[in-house]
Amino acid sequence: MSKLDVEHHINIEIDEEDFRSINKKNATYPEIKEYVLKMFGFKVSSLYIAQVKRKYDLIERENYNISRKADGDQHVTNCPKEKEETIKDALRYFGMI
Repeated sequence: MSKLDVEHHINIEIDEEDFRSINKKNATYPEIKEYVLKMFGFKVSSLYIAQVKRKYDLIERENYNISRKADGDQHVTNCPKEKEETIKDALRYFGMI
């Protein structure tokens, strides 16, 4: 941008919903983990964060590290309710839900 006087301006109208979506921050997994540790005093795994994000349709891409095992051969632990609530609290804090 130059320091010259500008003669033309563009006016843009943004409604409140659009403004909220612009300001919405996508927190990283380390940021969510740090928030949960600081606020609740325990650690959460990336798996649990991914499960909660998937539940609220916040997963933006497919996982690149897919297991070669058949679906029935895998054992995946589900996120406990108390940890799910803390992760949801973190997602609310970061404005993601």
